[in-house]
Amino acid sequence: MSGDLEAHLPSRPTWRCRACGAAWPCSPAKLRLLAEYRGNMTGLLVYLATLREEAAEQLAELDSGARPDDLNKRFTEWVPIRSK
Repeated sequence: MSGDLEAHLPSRPTWRCRACGAAWPCSPAKLRLLAEYRGNMTGLLVYLATLREEAAEQLAELDSGARPDDLNKRFTEWVPIRSK
């Protein structure tokens, strides 16, 4: 992977991308994750669901305990799943 893609990591507790400032996972992070987990979308979903819960807790602490509503879409709904 190029160094540019590797730089797109989350900054905790805000969960913004360290490289571009977008909500993480940003588009470059998604591309990197899809490449890393090619052939293992189930593993990617488990990883992202774990991070989603971590982000929910940290973002709630920043916002008086209110959990963000869009975290499913942001963290997991973009992962392609094939039906057999």
